[in-house]
Parts: sequence; C-alpha cells; structure tokens
Amino acid sequence: MKRFHVTFLAALLVVAACKRGEGPHEEAGHAHEEEAGSHPEARDEPDDALVRIVPEMLRDLRVTQAPVEVRRGGEAVTVLGELAVDERTYAEVAPPLPARVSGVLAAPGERVKKGQPLVELQSAELGKARAELQAALAHAEAARAAAERKRTLAAERIVAQREVQAAEAEASSAEADVAAARAALTALGAEGDGKANEQGPRLTLRSPVEGTVLERNAVMGQMAEPSRALFRVGELSRLWLIVHAFERDAVRIQPESEARVVFTAFPGQDFSARVTFVGQQVDAASRTIPVRLELANPDGLLRPGMSATAFIPLGEMGARIITVPAAALQRLEDGWFVFIPQGAGVFERRAVGRGRTLGGEVEVLSGLRPGEQVVVDGAFLLKAEVEKSHGGGGHHEH
Repeated sequence: MKRFHVTFLAALLVVAACKRGEGPHEEAGHAHEEEAGSHPEARDEPDDALVRIVPEMLRDLRVTQAPVEVRRGGEAVTVLGELAVDERTYAEVAPPLPARVSGVLAAPGERVKKGQPLVELQSAELGKARAELQAALAHAEAARAAAERKRTLAAERIVAQREVQAAEAEASSAEADVAAARAALTALGAEGDGKANEQGPRLTLRSPVEGTVLERNAVMGQMAEPSRALFRVGELSRLWLIVHAFERDAVRIQPESEARVVFTAFPGQDFSARVTFVGQQVDAASRTIPVRLELANPDGLLRPGMSATAFIPLGEMGARIITVPAAALQRLEDGWFVFIPQGAGVFERRAVGRGRTLGGEVEVLSGLRPGEQVVVDGAFLLKAEVEKSHGGGGHHEH
C-alpha cells in the first residue's frame, strides 16, 4: 500500500513539473502570434486602400470626376426618348407656289429674327397676279374720279341723277376687283399695295419665328415646290424630350414633376427636365403613352435628334437618397467600390453599399457623403490595376 502511494505522488510531481515547464512557452507563443498578426494588418490597411498611378500611366487613364449627389427617392420609371424642337417656336418655310430660287439669304446654324428674309424666288404666276392688281388699282382710281365728276355735274343740274348712280356703281365694282386681286396675291404668299415699286415676279420668303436655321434645302436656280420646305427654323434655348412610357407607368406620372435626363453624348452628366404633357391615348401596337418633357438648353449643348434616357418619378416622391454615376461603381471580389481622388496619382479605394439602379446613376446606401468626388471615367482601369496588384501575390504600388 505504501508502495502505491509513493508511486502516485511521484507521478503527480512529474505532471506538475511538465505544466510548469510548458506554460510560459505557450503564453509567449500566443503573444508572439498576436503581435505578428496585428502588425501586418496595421501596416497593410492604409496601403491596401490606396491605388498609386505613375504620371505616365495617369495621362492614359483620362480620369474624370463627379460629385456624390443627393436626390429625391421614391418609385420611378426609366424610359428612352429623343430630343425635338419646341413646336411652339418651330416653323417650316416652303413656297406657296412653284417658283425658281433666285437668292439664298440665310445659312444653316445662323440665328435669324422673326421677319428676316431667308430666300428669294421668281414666279411667272406671281408676276401675273401683281399685274392684275395693278390693273385693278388703275381701273378703280379712274372709276372714283368719274363718279366724282358726275356728282359735281349733277349738283349743277348738268347730268341726271341716274348717271351719278351708275358712276358710283362702277366705282364700287372697281374697288371689289382691287380687293379680289389683293386676296389672290396674298394667297400666293405675296404682300404689298401693288404700286409701281413692286418687284413683279419676285417673292421673298421670311422667317415666321425667331430662332436658328436648323436645315436649308434651297439651292440657287432650283425649282421650289410647295410640298417641300426650303428652310426649317426653330428656337433651341428650350427643347422637348418625347418619351413613351408603358400605360401602367404613364398613368402615375404627374404633370409638372421634375425628371432627370442623361444623354449618350454626355456621359456622367445629367440634366433636369419637367413633365409638361402626358398623352391621352394608348398606342395599340406598343401599349405605350407619349410623355413630353421640357429641358432648358441655354448653352446650346443639346441638339434635336439626340437620344436620351429619362428618370421620371411615379406618384409621390419619398425621402432623399445618395447617388453616383453608374460608371463610378466597380465590382471587386469583396464587394462594390468607388475610387476617390486623394492627390496627384493617388486614389482611395472605398467600399460602398449599392442600392437601386436609377437610369444612369446608382443609389449608394453607405460609404459616401454628399459632395465627395468620385472617379467616373477611368474607374474601370483603376479597378484593373487593383486586380493586377492582387493577382501578383500582394499589393504593389504603381
């Protein structure tokens, strides 16, 4: 029994000695691992968040920036459309009768005033109508003089009263002929009093509106027809955007609501528009309703015929949201990122929370503040540089 107790106590002493020998080594090992693990993280975090581009490569990136913006949220619809001139300030100028072009007085792109001459024409039919007016005026003048003489003679009892009545009737008929000749001349697009200074067969077409010459089809010496416009003139300071929304969306679009428009010709730039008309009839083929928006164009950047994408709110608008251009967001393995300029050739790679796609923009749920600048053009190439760096086994500065 004593031998058993001695053996048991010896075993306990050996185990205690082993624990005393191993304990400090394990604690030191754990502390060393924590220290080794914390140092790389503290050292890599700022470097991993920055992308550095050498000046030679930076020139090739062609980086553009855009601010983080705050917009009104709520449900909306994205529709495609095309710019057109405001029909209230638009005119097509065509000859009222077949005529030959004898003078071109305005050029495409030229700014013209209302009533400014655009083109001169010559027409034999117009010359004949003016000659008829001249004859009618001469006849009317003679008839008035004859009636006046008859009245004078009748007052002196030299002629009978019936001769006065006949002369007055002749004068009235001559005046009617003048009115008819004037009406015929006006119908041919010519105005004037038929005096000797009228230019016979010549006709000058003038601009009925103030605006810019959008198109000119007049060529010296050609025959112009009433069915073909020689000039198209329109005011470009305000344009219409015509879009077609599906009926389920169109019935919820409110007139006077503000919309956002982006153009293929101006990536990363958006324009404000106002809904001014929602159509009253559904197109049977497409099941869409036309919607008209008006855009201000004070700088003349926009041109009729440009294609556009409009973001139109539906019903009541909700709270405000933060947005960036869609091209600014880039997808990497660990999520969505934007690049924020930090100085010459240095860009911060920042993770963001992505929300809805809103036309040419994307809602940002987290990671950005309004007013911060993000890279738009060039963001994809910056993403490629990040992937290239990580693909090489670690982060490398460029």
